[in-house]
Amino acid sequence: MPDARRVGLRDRIEALGARLLFGLFALLPLDAASAVGGFLARTVGPWLGVSKRAVINLRRAMPELDEAERRRIVRGMWDNLGRVIAEYPHLAAFEVYRQGGRVAREGVDEILAGRTRERRYIFFSAHFGNWEIATLAATQAGFEVAQVYRAANNPLVDRLIRAARQRIGSELIPKGAVAARRMVAAVQEGRSLTMLVDQKMNDGIAVPFFGRDAMTAPALARIARRYDCVVVPARVERLRGAHFRLVCEKPLPVPRTDDAHADILALMTAVNATIERWIRARPEQWFWLHRRWPD
Repeated sequence: MPDARRVGLRDRIEALGARLLFGLFALLPLDAASAVGGFLARTVGPWLGVSKRAVINLRRAMPELDEAERRRIVRGMWDNLGRVIAEYPHLAAFEVYRQGGRVAREGVDEILAGRTRERRYIFFSAHFGNWEIATLAATQAGFEVAQVYRAANNPLVDRLIRAARQRIGSELIPKGAVAARRMVAAVQEGRSLTMLVDQKMNDGIAVPFFGRDAMTAPALARIARRYDCVVVPARVERLRGAHFRLVCEKPLPVPRTDDAHADILALMTAVNATIERWIRARPEQWFWLHRRWPD
């Protein structure tokens, strides 16, 4: 379980602060909450020590940028992150398929038109824009979804975030020892998976990402290959404030040859290349704080 480790005093203080913030954001209207969250994060975040990791990652991944542009991107990253946090208490307000609502759609209707009961889907995304809306779109379209996520380091904060995510209506599968078995079981039960596949891994397979190998979880490719899943890239791009564009791209081809390792590497290479393309287009909307590459 994600909250199984012992809870310390620091955890409790952090959780109290998180609850106060969530309470404040819940009291505010959605647009105001998003604006306040963005303001707080972009004002404080760039001064935190952890921002050094974002600068290092940017220098290595996009060396063509000058320092002023990197600072702009880091500030934009914090703004987006603060908005995402502030929007958690308001997830139920996002009606993805309401005409003229907060979420514009591209390619989504084509995916829905091709859906059959027999098809299994894996929707993958990244910590980009407000990533929770991709899973919300799937559940609101009637998909039975299991959502794979990384639990927060603080188990009390993780409990708070999981409670907010319950509004999405998906099963939550925390990454860990039992995650692979639960993902397989969910697919065998006919459910779809939503996965964020841009996080740091200590194991996995080495796959190119911004010109450098990054340890990447192969579970998406293994499951897609074994169970004939449709692999759909789904990004959620922030347009302005709490307004978004959800883009479902054409499904990625799933290689099936006699060489399983080569097939898995090929698919995960395509996955990483897709995410890299998104980030290069709107770098301020990605979460540059991950230790995505080995130092």
